[in-house]
Amino acid sequence: MRLGVVDVGSNTVHLLVVDAHRGAQPLPATSHKIELRLSEHVTDDGHIADSGEEALARFVRDCLGVAEDQGVEEVMAFATSAIREAPNGEQVLERVRADTGIDLQVLSGEDEARLTFLAARRWFGWSSGTLAVVDIGGGSLELAAGMDEDPDAAVSLPLGAGRLTRDLLRGDPPPPDAVREARRAIRQRLAAAVRPISKVGPVDRAVGTSKTMRSLARIAGAAPSSEGPYAPRWLAREDVTDIVGRVATMTAAQRAQLPGVSRERSRQLLAGALVAEAAMDLLDLERLDICPWALREGVLLDRLDAMR
Repeated sequence: MRLGVVDVGSNTVHLLVVDAHRGAQPLPATSHKIELRLSEHVTDDGHIADSGEEALARFVRDCLGVAEDQGVEEVMAFATSAIREAPNGEQVLERVRADTGIDLQVLSGEDEARLTFLAARRWFGWSSGTLAVVDIGGGSLELAAGMDEDPDAAVSLPLGAGRLTRDLLRGDPPPPDAVREARRAIRQRLAAAVRPISKVGPVDRAVGTSKTMRSLARIAGAAPSSEGPYAPRWLAREDVTDIVGRVATMTAAQRAQLPGVSRERSRQLLAGALVAEAAMDLLDLERLDICPWALREGVLLDRLDAMR
């Protein structure tokens, strides 16, 4: 059957359409992405502004139109931290429901981590042993680890690249003192929360997901997307440290000239690199294998499992 997933993240509204059948790998049919950057429509008190509500409803309608054109039988739609944490999140959901007929499901941070872990486990398989997964989004950081398809530990923290850029790394480029303070704040918050992941025990394979991780790996020399999803890609801790030093003094326009970095995400690159470096340091991970599947695929796999 043909399924669609609408992912309302802090940076983008993304529709993924796949042909999915029991016991088979979901095959992408088409993808439609719109740069919304919902985190930039947040007021000082955390509310999503009217402009954000209006843009979100409009973009979800666009995704539904594409899904209809592609013959999608069922559309699943979910939202993550930007709406989950907004005081007027329910109002935003009602606006989308009234305008589009779609009931956006708000995932908890733990569910985000769990479903992303499921996608990584299915991609790399049982032979990978105990997995640790690091996923950096626009609004939050998800960590998970375990031996099975459900992680033994799952943690979500408000350490997304977009959020940190907005709150701690203003300026183009941000001043050195701001970079040092952001690094300190990230590591303090992570150190206080990683114990459940560390308690899982030795990790056989560490995995990185998300656009941020793919961009960092590409800067470090990983294969471009044109080589397809099966090309092995990874990110070494020493490469992340080198990237932090390089991009800290670059403007957003200069970062956008780096391989794998889009103009839309260039401002967030430094924050993402600081979080990746801190997570790898504090979890003692020398290398992250880059997984092309993440939360959207996890939602699809979970739905297929339920259909059985």
